[in-house]
Amino acid sequence: MTKMKIAFISSDTKQAIDAKNKLIELYGDTPVKDAKIIVALGGDGLMLQVLHKFITSNIPIYGMNCGSIGFLMNELKFDGLYEKLENSEITEINPLKMSVTDIHGSHFTEIAINEVALSRTTHQAAKLQISINNTVRLNELISDGLLISTPAGSTAYNLSADGPILPISAKLMALTPTSPFRPRRWKGALIDINSDVEIEVLDPEYRKVNATADSHEIKNAKNIIISNDTSMKLRIMFDLNYNLEERIIREQFMS
Repeated sequence: MTKMKIAFISSDTKQAIDAKNKLIELYGDTPVKDAKIIVALGGDGLMLQVLHKFITSNIPIYGMNCGSIGFLMNELKFDGLYEKLENSEITEINPLKMSVTDIHGSHFTEIAINEVALSRTTHQAAKLQISINNTVRLNELISDGLLISTPAGSTAYNLSADGPILPISAKLMALTPTSPFRPRRWKGALIDINSDVEIEVLDPEYRKVNATADSHEIKNAKNIIISNDTSMKLRIMFDLNYNLEERIIREQFMS
């Protein structure tokens, strides 16, 4: 089996650090700039951090689960790593780009791999106007907030908010309200992944809303535009016969 140049990165938990040290003893360690593959040891939170940090590197990332859920991770095993990496399947995904204007007129741009989350920050419910491709589709959503999720992120926060699980190959994004009050029967929408979604926060200085792309939060948002960022491509490695598509299918039939 051909030796590979691997960079090992771990979370700061003892389990992840111990696993990284053992893997380095077995396979050596390479600086990221010289590596062909990054192996991330931790949970989904660590995987998202690594994906964000190296989003422009084009290096495939293989996760090994040292956390709890580990939906984006593979099983932690120490033997046969070269063979597992050589036989793994690569899933390529595009992130979402979130462009935010806050109540002071400042502009921010962030990238979301899982979802963009809009959340009220006071006891007042958020009031949001939703436009798709410059057409207003919902004049006023009264809720705790709104999620805009990628297929890869549809099993995360979106799922906990009763949003739909999307196949990884679906060219869709999911719009899911959190604790909606009005319209009472609006449960969200599925829209083409290449659509431009614009959210206008109504009465933003009184009904304050924060906009978060994964873990990157912008406070006091007034206008938010979300689009599919085709200029960036993330490459995630999964064990053979248990790729992200299969995981998403299994998630829908779990009891």
